[in-house]
Amino acid sequence: MTMFTSEKPNRATLRDYQAENARLRTERGTVGNPIRIAERRATAAGLWPDTPYKKTDPNFAALGKNGTQGPLDSLARESGKTPAEAKRLQDEYNRDNTRSALGRGPGGVDFSTLELQYVGNPVKGKGLDHSMKADLMPDEDENPGWGGQAKLEMASDAFFPDRMWVNLNPDQPDTIMDEGFSKTDTGRILLEADMEMKRDWSRALDPKKSPGKEFMAALPQVDGVPCWGPGRNWIVPGPAKVREQDGGIYILDAPLLVHHAPMDFTTPGPGERCDTKLTREQKDADVRLMKQWIMPAVQEKVNHDPKYADLRRVYTSRVAAEWIRQQDAKKATDFHAIIDSDDLRRWPLRGENKGWDKRTVWERMRKSFTEGEFQYEWPSGGTIYTYTVGGVDFSQAPKKNISGTEFTARHRELPRTTKDSVRAQTSARDTDTAFLGGSGSVPAGEGGPGPTPKPTPTPAPTPTSTAKPAPKPTDGGTPAPKPTASGPTAGPAHPSAHAPAPTGRDGSLAHTGSSTPAGLIAGLAAAALVAGGALVRWRRRTRATS
Repeated sequence: MTMFTSEKPNRATLRDYQAENARLRTERGTVGNPIRIAERRATAAGLWPDTPYKKTDPNFAALGKNGTQGPLDSLARESGKTPAEAKRLQDEYNRDNTRSALGRGPGGVDFSTLELQYVGNPVKGKGLDHSMKADLMPDEDENPGWGGQAKLEMASDAFFPDRMWVNLNPDQPDTIMDEGFSKTDTGRILLEADMEMKRDWSRALDPKKSPGKEFMAALPQVDGVPCWGPGRNWIVPGPAKVREQDGGIYILDAPLLVHHAPMDFTTPGPGERCDTKLTREQKDADVRLMKQWIMPAVQEKVNHDPKYADLRRVYTSRVAAEWIRQQDAKKATDFHAIIDSDDLRRWPLRGENKGWDKRTVWERMRKSFTEGEFQYEWPSGGTIYTYTVGGVDFSQAPKKNISGTEFTARHRELPRTTKDSVRAQTSARDTDTAFLGGSGSVPAGEGGPGPTPKPTPTPAPTPTSTAKPAPKPTDGGTPAPKPTASGPTAGPAHPSAHAPAPTGRDGSLAHTGSSTPAGLIAGLAAAALVAGGALVRWRRRTRATS
């Protein structure tokens, strides 16, 4: 007997059928598997309006009356808000449902991996069709997925805030982030992620393991201890790979980049400065070694570690937000009143983070900077202190529209998968990835999808770009920004720790798109600077200091 499923069976289902196969083999005295499971991709045809998605949610909707309906909204809303609640809901599902070859209950989706994959054309008076992808839980009976509504709301909220930069610098307590942005969950995510990135940078410097071991071994030494000068580290969006097709945009890859550059500070840290004894050539070599060994390791974490999933989720939403801005410029949509409005009241800090304060994060950073949160012992008797500052800048992010040939070759099934996901949860063939969507093509209270948009050709890129590159970085740091209504005021006389928001875009959705030729795109991404840094000092252990 062969059982056909629309997705890979979960671990619990496989255990049940393996046990049944073992029983049948013993009973019949045969070999092999009498019961087999074969995955067949569901088309979701006919599931709408048979599946009653009657509640309309405000996700990805500019106006409260025009929300979305579909399996994503429904499953996210019904998922547990805590691991304990998710386990209770999954147990209830198992008591009420006989295990099938599909076998997944409400905890079957890992909502912590939820990312936007597609948005449709924003038609005025209607919500926004969208599809998101997430990993499937390998064993939702023992470890069910949870927190779907919070993650979905987070991805939706990231559409709307502007001035998306944060800055952690002990010299600049008044330029942590824009005041309005600090009242949003999106702002909280950027600042917390930046702080964690700085800690990961210090962890990577550990001389007892890679890559810190190789980095320290290659550094010049002063009095027998590795030495390098102060610097900054920051996160910016890399060029997002997208495909504009079928009346919408597919977001195929949205990487984040980590940068490092020299920078000085006036706030004192622990230990004594050793870099004053280095030559210019040694200082330049230190920067190259930092970029060679430490920066790639931290960037790998930012792009793949689960603790940065919220940051990555925000970036994919920003890519879609800029595409909506471009469509709105052609023909007014429901987003028209929000763009450039600087009104963030509908997307505040939520739940347990309602009382979050940006100053708390800055104070944690300053304590780490002045006291040295990470200390590593050097074999010859020295102590290496690490302390960090930095920033994240999502105010600009270039995108590259891939060709139709590449899209067809690498993502042949994606258009059908995303289209089906608006009606029912589905999964990509031979993967453990679920696709869930929502339809915004009907007003609240009505069922049924709107007409399927006809494919439209992607216009050829033009050399004209509305994106303005940020100031070109130098070894001395980014020039201090001029005071503006939305950005930070000018800092101390030393190089600033924050690049200004893009000129002429105050109060707008962050710019995440560019028609600039591909050769220039990478340069623009590297030029979008927000100051950060890792500053390391050392002291020799002597009788006097002890």
